[in-house]
Amino acid sequence: MASLLGISYKTVKKGPMIETGSALVTTTSGVAQDVFGRPGKRQVTVMSAEQWRVACDSINVDLPWTTRRANLLVEGLCFSQQDLGKTLEIGALKLLITGETDPCKKMEIAQPGLENALLPDWRGGVTCRVVNDATIAIGDTVILS
Repeated sequence: MASLLGISYKTVKKGPMIETGSALVTTTSGVAQDVFGRPGKRQVTVMSAEQWRVACDSINVDLPWTTRRANLLVEGLCFSQQDLGKTLEIGALKLLITGETDPCKKMEIAQPGLENALLPDWRGGVTCRVVNDATIAIGDTVILS
């Protein structure tokens, strides 16, 4: 069974990721006070812990998941193109998967080789649109349907 391992957000552009144990996620603001949570196709980003480990292993480093700057970290799922348009349920929250989170130059600045390590097999995670408002917490069950 898949579960939610991490929640993070940033309050200013280029600012540090702030980790929290629970957060309100809404259709108007995304995760908590996240600066990029406005409505749209990339309102919330979700990353697979397994895919993150593969990316880190491929460049022989052990980095905190927040290096990726994703909002949510889930365990027990691996994302792929076949997940486009599916719903990710985290507790009472529903997220519509709208695309792949493409790795950018910030990943290369954070760790040489990381951008390329995240390119294959949707290792960078998925972008999502919030379907309903809900509070989520680490340990919540995650279902992909």
